[in-house]
Amino acid sequence: KERDRDSERGGQGVADSGHCSEEEEEEDDDNDEEEEEESGASEMGEDLPKSSNGVKGSNVKPEQEKMEEEGILCFETEGALRWKEGLAQKAADVFLRQQQTKVNLRKLVYGTVAEEEEDEGEDEEELGGLFRVSRPEKGKRQRADGLDCTRYPPDGTHDWDQEEMLNSIRDCFVTGKWEEGKDAATLLKEDEDMYGDFEDLETGEVHKGKSEKKEDQEEEPSGEEDEDEEKEEEVMKVYDDEEERKKARLEKKRRLKERFNSEYDEGDATYFDDLKEEMHKQAELNRAEFEDVDDDLRVQYEGFRPGMYVRLEIPAVPCEFVTNFDPHYPVILGGLGASEGNVGYLQMRLKKHRWHGRILKTRDPLIMSLGWRRFQTIPLYHIEDHNGRHRLLKYTPLHMHCGATIWGPITPQGTGFLAVQSVAGTQSGFRIAATGVVLDLDKSVTIVKKLKLIGYPYKIFKNTAFIKGMFNTVLEVAKFEGASLRTVSGVRGQIKKALRTPLGAYRATFEDRLLMSDIVFLRSWFPVSVPQLYNPVTSLLRPVGEKDSWTGMKTVGQLKYEQGIRRQPEKDSLYKPVVRAKRHFNPLHIPKQLQKALPFKSKPKMTEKKGKVPRDLQRPAVIREPHEKKVAALLTALSTVHSYKKKKARAKQRLQHKGFLRQKEQEEMDKLKRQKEARKKMYRVMGQKEKKQQKSSLRGARNDD
Repeated sequence: KERDRDSERGGQGVADSGHCSEEEEEEDDDNDEEEEEESGASEMGEDLPKSSNGVKGSNVKPEQEKMEEEGILCFETEGALRWKEGLAQKAADVFLRQQQTKVNLRKLVYGTVAEEEEDEGEDEEELGGLFRVSRPEKGKRQRADGLDCTRYPPDGTHDWDQEEMLNSIRDCFVTGKWEEGKDAATLLKEDEDMYGDFEDLETGEVHKGKSEKKEDQEEEPSGEEDEDEEKEEEVMKVYDDEEERKKARLEKKRRLKERFNSEYDEGDATYFDDLKEEMHKQAELNRAEFEDVDDDLRVQYEGFRPGMYVRLEIPAVPCEFVTNFDPHYPVILGGLGASEGNVGYLQMRLKKHRWHGRILKTRDPLIMSLGWRRFQTIPLYHIEDHNGRHRLLKYTPLHMHCGATIWGPITPQGTGFLAVQSVAGTQSGFRIAATGVVLDLDKSVTIVKKLKLIGYPYKIFKNTAFIKGMFNTVLEVAKFEGASLRTVSGVRGQIKKALRTPLGAYRATFEDRLLMSDIVFLRSWFPVSVPQLYNPVTSLLRPVGEKDSWTGMKTVGQLKYEQGIRRQPEKDSLYKPVVRAKRHFNPLHIPKQLQKALPFKSKPKMTEKKGKVPRDLQRPAVIREPHEKKVAALLTALSTVHSYKKKKARAKQRLQHKGFLRQKEQEEMDKLKRQKEARKKMYRVMGQKEKKQQKSSLRGARNDD
């Protein structure tokens, strides 16, 4: 028996080498060594392989038992049976061994491994034996986060040798019993009924399925009446097929027309329209997918949907918001980005609303609605010149855009805004003062305003003059060296260098000699700083009923109007009577050499002033006699009548000339009309001739062909 066992073991090793892994061979060698150390002889029944459920020889076939009893079991048959022994247990052991030798990634990264607490009740504190102190379950969250997903403990609780476990998954396969209408045999039968017969559209031949062919074969001996009925049914089927084909063609045309109309109507679709349509499709898909899911689980996947009630926690809220809360007054909540909490300079493009009654003035406070914020600020209006200079404007233009710079919250570029002057109460006119958009977020734009400096000459040397009264120090003069000057009379000049005394005086050169009465002015540009005012609208903090009466910063004009203070004008702004001293100019002196070169018309004439005419040379007065007076009166009357008749005849002639001109114009119009009709007739005849020629040429070409 021992020799038989050794030979069987040897045969088993040869048989297992082609089917088992190295680990399984090592296990078999260990088992063999243990069996050799065992004392006593063992029966043949003990050498039989174990089944997967661990019962010795319980599932072995009776033929194999007979062969073992007779001792005719060959080495190959025994090896083929023993390598199947405990495959599930061996696979589980190998997997566990690999998991134990696998590196714990969490321990390598964090240096610690989460350990489950056996007794969770020990952490809970009891008060008086009746109450327990609830603590936030941070430990559970840490334990859940501490699980290493790379290590998977196998679940060996299912015993697939039991009939109940096999029956639980038997219907998951194609051969299982499905629901009514979803069974594989039922679906195949439906496909056979639906697609079994078809008609060849080219030849008109009708092909039938197997089931129909069998029925036809069974019904063949029924008689001639059945054949006639079948022919009638085939004719009706062909007619129905034609009707269905016609309907399908009409439906296809209708779909093509709808697609063409949709593409034609949406020809101007932009990227935004495509994006909006894609978002709409995604929203419909999400709605259909999560329609039957619980709200708690659905919120975890897609967030809170529009129309749901949510609870918010807002930190650092002023106490007045709670004490003066009005549930009938709406509160709008909005979100801000990480970079929108800062305050800085904003460059805007602004336009006064055309329905607003008055233009806007620089440095007057405005209440702006920008993004999720409403705040009051002081804007500076400016416009960009052709040379890139941003010039300060005192008022906004009437019908064009202008730039505006404010101190406010950082807002993304391209954000629109609107501005009002007051949010308190109701106004009779249109309230929106201006609208615009944010352009930039930095202080790169320098706003300048025009500044005119005036000086007076106190010394003149030909084209050079010393100017005073324009600057106060030498440093100011040095800053403006090389600047261009101009006088009231239009003479241009340039600043050269500062003088020691008096302070602020400088030397300048001009195109022409100046006069002591000239005024010199310098045109310069002065940078303006933007006021840093950011006053959020806190209307929600006011008591109930006064939330529409929030007033922020007021202008000086509003304060003086409310307090009844009349504005005193500045003295320099008042009009004063202009007093000019009369100037006496020296007589013009022309050198004799220049007089010789001048033409006679421009030469000075040596003429004496005319004196009074002597009395003897004066014409004596004529005193008429009565007869001469009558004659003169008669001549005057005759001349008056003659002039009247002449005037009347001239008016009549003018009227006749107008009528003549009107007649000539009518004749000219008739002439043009006749010429137009004649041209039409001529062109018609020419066109008919050309058509005849073309037809004749075409006939000749056809005959040639």
